[in-house]
Order: sequence, then structure tokens, then C-alpha cells
Amino acid sequence: MQKESLQVAALDQQPSGAEVQTHKFLIHKKGDHVGVVTEDISQGETVIGFYMDDDSMVEVIAKADIPLGHKISVVHLQAGDAVIEYGLRVGLAREAIEPGDYVHVHNIKSARW
Repeated sequence: MQKESLQVAALDQQPSGAEVQTHKFLIHKKGDHVGVVTEDISQGETVIGFYMDDDSMVEVIAKADIPLGHKISVVHLQAGDAVIEYGLRVGLAREAIEPGDYVHVHNIKSARW
């Protein structure tokens, strides 16, 4: 958590005239493992996510192209780990997932069946 706080502080203290970075994905709650992409993301792009419950931010490097409305990971998960979104378990990781990975049906499965 301290690392995230340092990243937020660094983002808030940009010098005058510096390019302002805006978020490209939203994370509903602290503790969620994924964020929802609000603008297409390109592989290799450094992107900022915004936590909606406390206004903090996190920065990750996208490991794949991720289209609008799809998910990006903000944490490391092992195969079989629960995937948390909205504070709820929404799926299980089929394989290891790293921060910046595209999260979709190829690497998570429903926790219901």
C-alpha cells in the first residue's frame, strides 16, 4: 500500500507545464484485483487507474492491447486464485496473472460453475 501512496504523490506533484496524465481505467473498490478500461489501452503503455472509493491511483504497464470495457489486472494472482471486482469474487484465475495483464475469458473462469 505504501508504494501506491508514493505513486499517487508523484502523480500529484508534476512540475508546472508537465503533461497531465489521466486515468484509463477505473477500480471500484480498494482490494479489487481488476479495473475496467475506460479508453482503449495499447500494449506497453503505462496507464493510470483510479480507485473510485478513495480517489487514489495506481500505475501499471499494459502487457497487451486491452479494449474499452474490458479488464486490466492491478495485482499478481496465481492459477486458482479468486478474482475480485466490486469487492466480490467474480471468477477464478485459470493461470498466473500479473499487473497490467488483459483479464478476460482466456485467463479467468466463472466462480459460479
